Amino acid sequence: MTVEAPKLVIRNIGLILSGKLEEPILQGDCVVAENGVITAIGFAGDLDTDQAVTTVDAMGITLAPGLIDSHVHPVIGDYTPRQQQLNWIDSCLHGGVTTMISAGEVHAPGRPRDIVGLKAMAIASQRWYENFRPSGVKMLAGAPVLEEGMEEHDFKDLAEAGVKLLGEVGLGSVKTGETAKQMVAWARKYGIQSTIHTGGPSIPGSGLIDKDIVLEADADIIGHINGGHTALPDNQITCLCESCLRGIEIVHNGNERAGLLAMRTAFELGQPERIILGTDAPAGSGVQPLGILRMIAMLSSLGDIPAEIAFCFATGNTARMRDLNSGIIEVGKSADFILIDRAQHAPGNNMLESIHQGNLPGVGMTIIDGIVRSHRSRNTPPATTLPEVVAS
Repeated sequence: MTVEAPKLVIRNIGLILSGKLEEPILQGDCVVAENGVITAIGFAGDLDTDQAVTTVDAMGITLAPGLIDSHVHPVIGDYTPRQQQLNWIDSCLHGGVTTMISAGEVHAPGRPRDIVGLKAMAIASQRWYENFRPSGVKMLAGAPVLEEGMEEHDFKDLAEAGVKLLGEVGLGSVKTGETAKQMVAWARKYGIQSTIHTGGPSIPGSGLIDKDIVLEADADIIGHINGGHTALPDNQITCLCESCLRGIEIVHNGNERAGLLAMRTAFELGQPERIILGTDAPAGSGVQPLGILRMIAMLSSLGDIPAEIAFCFATGNTARMRDLNSGIIEVGKSADFILIDRAQHAPGNNMLESIHQGNLPGVGMTIIDGIVRSHRSRNTPPATTLPEVVAS
């Protein structure tokens, strides 16, 4: 469901993060969007800013693409039975997340494991999150978990019904590389993207998925390569990075040291575009509303990479790998933004330097499809400066 928004102008921007590794910082102080899509980027004096229905004064702070959480486990609406928690998606919006991608609706009580039931649940999940966006957040859901006995026509049926994702391979009864490989290939044939569980078991019924299974299955995304929760041995993590060209997903709900190892290996291979970020929430460790921001700060500070590059892992990299029209500040892309600044009294001369030192920024506003969805975050530390809606 897309809600069209009239003309939006964001002016007086101090810094624009693009989400693109090849050009992480853009020149300009103004962005214009119409009907939820970016139409112009540059300096206000050169752009058509007239007749804006909503004008935001950024007050000199940073504009970045809305963050994308590449790995969540939703169930229905804005409720998760895993932690008996309401409004967890709205809480993540206050952590700057504007898009979430399901890795399987595995926490649904009584989740069907028969083929008819799992297909029905996947289609229903895809539909209800398409029709209902909690707090405006884009939830890409309907990710069936593979079970023994599925055949090619099942994937064709799912694709024709609008399902575009597979749940984590390995969370169901399919745990061998040979069977997973066949089903992943069927899914790919019909345009369904796949993610594979990596590491030790996470929930009852799951099991160890080691490097050999991951490589044989050849899923599109190496899900939580740093474990969810338990990571593989270091040599298996580096082998996975070196032996294929699939997405390297690092999650908050995993081993941080292993995550740093995976990131450094990707850079050594000259393939930072493969790195994407997720939280793996809701999970046994709960919901992490600031999980993506924390991953950005952790990887930047302990991994010693510029903060503007780390932001790309949670925006443009994920958008490109997942074929999304968001995550990049570029004409024609969705007008999904966050306005952020250095946290009050945080060290560092500016926001990027502060993040590189391991500190979280303050989120001052989120915008999805050109519509302001939240103002000062209730979850991040307070930003030094806040943007203002000056006309609406």
